[in-house]
Amino acid sequence: MPARICHARAIALVMGCASLALAVTVPAQATGHHGGIERAVLAKGDGWASAEGSTTGGAAATPDHVYTVSNRAELIAAFEDAGDAPKIVRIDGTVHGNSDASGTPIGCEEYETGGYTLDNYLAAYDPATWGRDEVPSGPMEDARLASAKLQKAAVNVYVPSNTTLIGVGKDATVIGASIQIQNVSNVIVRNISFEDTYDCFPQWDPTDGDTGHWNSEYDNLVVYGSDHVWVDHNTFGDGDRPDAGQPLYFNERYQQHDGLFDIVKGADLVTASWNVLKDHDKTMLIGNSDGAGASDRGKLRVTLHHNLFKDVNERAPRVRFGQVDSYNNHFVATTGSVYGYTYGVGAESRLVAEHNAFTLGAGFDRAKILKKWSESPITAADNYVNGRRTDLIAVHNAGVPAEQLTAGAGWTPALRSRIDHPRAVPALVDRGAGAGILR
Repeated sequence: MPARICHARAIALVMGCASLALAVTVPAQATGHHGGIERAVLAKGDGWASAEGSTTGGAAATPDHVYTVSNRAELIAAFEDAGDAPKIVRIDGTVHGNSDASGTPIGCEEYETGGYTLDNYLAAYDPATWGRDEVPSGPMEDARLASAKLQKAAVNVYVPSNTTLIGVGKDATVIGASIQIQNVSNVIVRNISFEDTYDCFPQWDPTDGDTGHWNSEYDNLVVYGSDHVWVDHNTFGDGDRPDAGQPLYFNERYQQHDGLFDIVKGADLVTASWNVLKDHDKTMLIGNSDGAGASDRGKLRVTLHHNLFKDVNERAPRVRFGQVDSYNNHFVATTGSVYGYTYGVGAESRLVAEHNAFTLGAGFDRAKILKKWSESPITAADNYVNGRRTDLIAVHNAGVPAEQLTAGAGWTPALRSRIDHPRAVPALVDRGAGAGILR
């Protein structure tokens, strides 16, 4: 079924289209492809996504529901074709989220409307004239919001139930799109590099903290209100637009990235394995709000294993409410990188962090591996820091006496496909994690 055609500005942006912001005239090419990694399913007992049923994605897709796509329009058309019928969507090459109908990348200026430009915005809300007591409002903030709405319609791409999204070969890449697994079930995402999902229109908030901050939207991948999701052998990062390279406005970094991979809003039964998450600030949230207990209690059951978190500042992950099993991951903070903490212990969380390896450069404090946000117990056993077995809770409590953590999450993970010795984890994970590895 062809995607609905809409008409708007030069780049065919459309606010009336619910799910497609760029004009598309034909659906993505359907190809009959049999076997191989594309029809792989999550193994029995491999993390929370294997509980209460199974996670098979599009493994049962008929040949006419296997698609090969190479641009954003084809990707969306493949997702929209045949509703929730099992489907396999193969990304071949590079898909740009910020692109025109033919897949050619476009710049932020193509979304600007209502008189918005960054220079105009900076002039309107310069603290020297606007002050620091109120968030921006008025015509230029309205123009920013309208421009941001146009970009959102292009950037957010929604995955249906019963889908396998998989990269072809070593180089499948998604740049600038936010892949949304939202309120669906049974999805597999494998073998893709996700890069630089950037916000063209960050908001300046002078009331955020003592000095104000720029706040942005969009994550590379979001699991939102969905269940039975397996995310495996992908690479997440900021690509050619690192935050450290962005300018300072009002003496604050112009932050264009939010998270890399978030699991929020009552999502449940997720396994993330053999991924690389690198060179980023706010890396992974599991549970997005302390006030979301009504929707999140009993959910947010997530397994993280054999992932490489390299030079990420924080949230690897930060956990609220969920029963999260994090084991056999490798956390690397190289000398010169910015490092705040690894595990954030948040509201009503029940985090188990075991058999992990940490490689910290000179000058990093082991006491900051854990960070207490709320009064919640944690299990942290058999973890190794720079090759030595380390009691992370004891080290934290000794180094941060004002924020004592309580040992014992109150549950024992049972869904683990294999447990490697923490000393072996760096070599295994560094060699085997990320996109382009699967054959």
